[in-house]
Formats: sequence, C-alpha cells, structure tokens
Amino acid sequence: MTTTTQAPPVVPGSTAHSDGAFVPVQTRSERPASYDPADFEIPSGREVNWKYTPVAKLAPLFVDEAGPHGTMTVTVSAPSTVEQSELRIGESPRGDVFIPEDRPAAIAWTQETVAPLMRIPAGVELDEPIVIELAGDGGLAHAHVVLEAMPNSRGTVVFRHSGSAWHAQNVEIIVRDGAHLEVVSIQQWSDDAVHLSSHQARVDKDATLRHVVVSFGGAIVRVNPSVELAGAGSRGELYGLSYSDAGQHLESQVYLHHKGPHTKGDVLYKGALQGRGARSVWIGDVLIGPDATGTDSYEANRNLVLTDGARADSIPNLEIETGDIAGAGHASATGRFDDEQLFYLQARGISEDEARRLVVLGFLSEIVQKIGLPALEGELIAAIEAELTLELGS
Repeated sequence: MTTTTQAPPVVPGSTAHSDGAFVPVQTRSERPASYDPADFEIPSGREVNWKYTPVAKLAPLFVDEAGPHGTMTVTVSAPSTVEQSELRIGESPRGDVFIPEDRPAAIAWTQETVAPLMRIPAGVELDEPIVIELAGDGGLAHAHVVLEAMPNSRGTVVFRHSGSAWHAQNVEIIVRDGAHLEVVSIQQWSDDAVHLSSHQARVDKDATLRHVVVSFGGAIVRVNPSVELAGAGSRGELYGLSYSDAGQHLESQVYLHHKGPHTKGDVLYKGALQGRGARSVWIGDVLIGPDATGTDSYEANRNLVLTDGARADSIPNLEIETGDIAGAGHASATGRFDDEQLFYLQARGISEDEARRLVVLGFLSEIVQKIGLPALEGELIAAIEAELTLELGS
C-alpha cells in the first residue's frame, strides 16, 4: 500500500522553491507512507524527518537486502493470561494500524516476515507487566512487534534494549474500546549501538495509552512514537526521558493526532545533556483534526544542559483544524542550572555537587514516576545517579 503527497499548485507569478525541484514536506500530516522500501529514497539529511539525524552514520539501516539473522536475543516474560502468536504479512491485526513512514521502518516491515503478537484478552487486568528483552550481539537486526489490548483490558508492556546492534524496529500498538495500556521502551544499549524505532498506535473509544520512552545508552538512538486518538473520549499520555553523554545522539519525533471528539493528550519529554558532542533532538507534532471537537491537548519539552559542548534541539508544532476545542498549547525550554536553586540548597549547608545532583534528579524524576512500576522506577533513578557520577567526576 502506498500513499503519496501531491505537489501544491503553482501560483502565477510565484518563484520556484529555494531548494529547486525538491519541495520538502512542510507538515507532519503530509508525510508519505508505504510498505515498500523502494518508495523511500535513501535519506540525504535534507528531508524534514531526517534533518537533525546524522544520516551518514546510518548506512547499514538504509540497505534493503537480506541480512544476517539471529543477531538479537529476545526473551519474553508474560503472565499466563497473555495470548502470544505470530503474524505473517497480510494477517490482521498486523498492518491494521502501522504503515511505515521512512525507509528503515519499511525495510523492517519486509524483513520481519513473521511478527510476534502480544494480546491482552478482553476484560483481563494483568497483575505483572509483559517484559520483552532484546539483547544485541553487534549485528544487523530487524523487528516488527504487535501489541493489542482488547476491550476493557488493562496491562503494561516493557521493552528493554541492551548490548550492541544495528537495529531497525517497528512497534504496532492497538488499544481497543475502554482498554488501558502502558508501553515503556528503555534503551540501555552499549556505546556503539544504533537503534531506529518507529512506534505507531491507535487508541479507540474511551481507551487510554500511556507511552514512555527512556533513553540512556547507544551511539545513535531514535525512537519515534506516533499515536492516533481515534475513538471518542480516548486519551494519550506520551512521556520521555533522555540522558545524553559525550558523542551520543538521542532523538524522538513525537506525533499525536487527535481524530475523535473529546480526546485528551498530554506530552512531556525531558532531557539532560553532558559532555562535548552530546546531542538530543525532540520534535513534537500535534494535529487536532476537523472532527476532534472538545479536544484538550498540551505538549512540552524541557532540556537541562549540564556542560559546555552539548546541544539540544527542540521543535514543537501544533496544527488545529477545528475551532471547537477545550484547549491546546505547546512549550519548549532549554537551559542550564538554575543558579537560584543551587544557591538555595548551598545556603542550607548542601555541597555544590550534591546540590547539582538533587536538581537533576528532581528534574528527571517527574518522568520516572509516571511509569508506575516501583522496582523499575528505582532502577532508572539509579541509572540517572550513575550518569551524574560521571558528570560530577566523583
């Protein structure tokens, strides 16, 4: 299946686009999609969705050839009530929601001929999370995973990534009427890992999706969630945390599409950066469609730069196609330590290093606490502490 974007009409007396024959996609909703990798050219870095990504370092993930398999060890831990099966291309619900929007995602779609399905049955409330662990051994690996929460079910799925890999990954998420699903994706790769992940979700009537991205490790990590609030009264909560060290590139391009009426959206991503060449990129797009009356939506990105030589790019975008909404807004801020906060803590006998530690923990723990799994929250707080130890040099 292929969708195309028509070029805008030529207005008499107008001049050609400054990029010549190349006319970039201007809005998130115009982006083309296809299951065929051949429909996507190898990115040059001029494309709007690759503009901030170091595409020259991603060459293996742009090649549409049969590569080595078995380079990713996958371990699944799930309650017995969870239904697990496999879906070939063309077998529903695979493809009911997901349509690749870039070349690596299309390649992963075709390379993963049999995709695992994790389904929470109707009315079931899981007392333990589904945990999917993926450990790389340095090779090239592709994946497509389908998660389905049936009507009025409730559960949590945790992805844990570690080791070294060149990994292109698709995650397809379907949240049926009245269901509540939480998806947490944790990136703790080795320093040389490259990970491009596309998450696409549909949330039906009166259902909720809470989606959390946590990125610490890896050379280049790009996790892009795209959520469609399709049903009346549906809710999307999209949260993210990143901690970028010297030479790391951590990126998320977030898309929240309010399609049904009376939908609610909350997007909050926070990042900390330290070390020369540390880089984070956040692009947030919210579309409130013409039928999304009564929508209430807000997106924000906050970044804390801890050392010289680090850079955070933050770009919020908002499209509104109806005037009948409850509210909509966006915000972005990037800065260094608040000197007043540090002074306040030091004036009470706290050392400068400890004061800096407390400020960063307080800044990032807001996202950690939204996960709702105490053991995992404690583990992530410890990971932040370990990053801070490197920054403080202790």
